[in-house]
Amino acid sequence: MSDFCPIRNIDHLELYVGNAKQAAAYYASAFGFTQKAYRGLETGYRDTASYLMEQGDIRLMLTTALSGGHPVAKHVRKHGDGVAKIALSVPDARAAFYETVRRGAKPAMEPTEERNEHGLFVHSSIHAYGDTIIQFIERDDYAGLFAPGFQPREGHGGRTIGAGLAAIDHVVGNVELGGMDRWVQFFAETMGFSQLVHFDDKAIATEYSALMSKVMQDGTGRIKFPINEPALGRRKSQVQEYLDYYGGPGVQHVAFATNDIVKTVSELRSRGVEFLRVPSTYYDNLSERVGEMNERVEDLAALGIMADRDDEGYLLQIFTEAVEDRPTLFFEIIERHGAKGFGEGNFKSLFEAIEREQAKRGNLV
Repeated sequence: MSDFCPIRNIDHLELYVGNAKQAAAYYASAFGFTQKAYRGLETGYRDTASYLMEQGDIRLMLTTALSGGHPVAKHVRKHGDGVAKIALSVPDARAAFYETVRRGAKPAMEPTEERNEHGLFVHSSIHAYGDTIIQFIERDDYAGLFAPGFQPREGHGGRTIGAGLAAIDHVVGNVELGGMDRWVQFFAETMGFSQLVHFDDKAIATEYSALMSKVMQDGTGRIKFPINEPALGRRKSQVQEYLDYYGGPGVQHVAFATNDIVKTVSELRSRGVEFLRVPSTYYDNLSERVGEMNERVEDLAALGIMADRDDEGYLLQIFTEAVEDRPTLFFEIIERHGAKGFGEGNFKSLFEAIEREQAKRGNLV
C-alpha cells in the first residue's frame, strides 16, 4: 500500500507557555538548548512572541500570547505550559492535509501559503487528542530562517553549551479512559500509521494503579507516538493525575535521544534538572537481567539511569520530574543500542517512582 501521508521527520514541537522569554531562559540553562530565532513585536508580529530553541536535531518553539483573549492565552489558562503542536515535516503540506481530512481527520487550519523574499512556506494542520494540533510543514521552496517572521536572535543570557541531546525519539500522549483505541484508529486510518506494540494493564501496573499503552509509528518507523490511557486500580494512576491537572488529553512526555546518556544526565543534573529515582536495589542484579552493556552498572546507579533489553539490543533511559508546578509535562532521556522497545522491563520500577512523587503531592488517592 502506498504511503498516502509521507512524513520526513518531526520538524519541531511548539509549546504554549505563560512567558516565553523566561521559558527560553529555562530550556537554555537547564537543558542546554540554544536560542536561534525570535518572532514578536520587534519583528512585526503583533499577536504572539515565539522563541526557537535548538539542540542537535531537536527544535522547540516556545510561544506566548501578547493579550489575554488570544487562543494561546486561553490554552495556557486551561492546560498550563505544554506541547500544543506536533509539527511534522512533509513533502507536500496540501496533500497531507487533504488526504488526512478525507480519511476522517478534523481540520484545524487549511493549507496556508506564506511567501517572502526567501521563498514559499506552506503549512496546514489537523486536530489530534484533546487540544493538541498536528501541523504539516512544507519548506522545500523556503530558504529563510525557520519560518516567515523569524529573525536571528542568539544567546540572550542563557548558557548555550549543549547537553548532548540529539533528536526526538518519541512523543507520548495521555488520553481518557476508553479513548486509546479511538486514537490508535485515528493514526492508522488518517495518517497510515501502524501499531508497533501494545502494553496492557498487567504489564504496566503496581499494587495501586495501572495504565494501558499502544505505540503507533509511521511507515518509516522514525515517527513514534505512544498513546496511554488510565486503567482502573485501587488508586489514581499517573495518567489520570495528568488528565486532571492538564484539563484533558495531551502530550505527557517527550523522549530525547542521546549518544552518551551518562554524560548527558551528568550535565543535566549539574544544571539543576531533577530526575525520578528508582530504589538502589534495582541495580543489584542489573547485569544478569540486561546482559552485557558498554556502560558500568556503578555509573548508571550513581545517576539513576535504568536499562532494559529486547531482541534487538539494549537501551538506557531516565525520566525527569515534571518541569512545572502542574504535574503534567516531563521529559525522558534515552540511549538506544539496537533496542526498538520502550523499556518494558522498567515499567514497574518507573511506575512506583512516579507514585512516590504522586504521594508527595497528595494525589495518590
